[in-house]
Amino acid sequence: MSTEAEALLDTLASQRRHVLGIVEGLSDEDLLRPVLPSGWSCAGLVHHLALDVERFWFVQVMTGEETDDLPEDAWQVPASTSPQQVLALYRAVTARADQVLAGLPTDTPPAWWPDFFGDFRMDDLREVLLHVIVETASHAGHLDAARELLDGRQWLVLTD
Repeated sequence: MSTEAEALLDTLASQRRHVLGIVEGLSDEDLLRPVLPSGWSCAGLVHHLALDVERFWFVQVMTGEETDDLPEDAWQVPASTSPQQVLALYRAVTARADQVLAGLPTDTPPAWWPDFFGDFRMDDLREVLLHVIVETASHAGHLDAARELLDGRQWLVLTD
């Protein structure tokens, strides 16, 4: 594995830890509580990251593997799914994504590309990794804001 690939994967792993770390200790009620006017919850955002980000980009796009259980709106947690199941899903999907990533050089082109993107295209795994890192980091920041609104906790803030 190249130094560049290692750096990208380390950065992605760090952002994933941030996502899980900032929601750690929240009650199921708080994980499902919408705190912003748009109405998403912390569990809904993690559900979105699992299905629309990790699974979509790494499993579907990069391997061409089809999935037939795509939700209409991954931001909404199904009533039959607990917040703890959402967190377990995220861990499982990121583990599966890591298996995919371990076997692909960064210059690997996507095995499948969705029609709904029109002319937009990513050429290789390097671009997909960068996209997922940015999306995960952005959403980790959203979770930071939601967590602070829920109980005042801040990520990596030193306190007396």
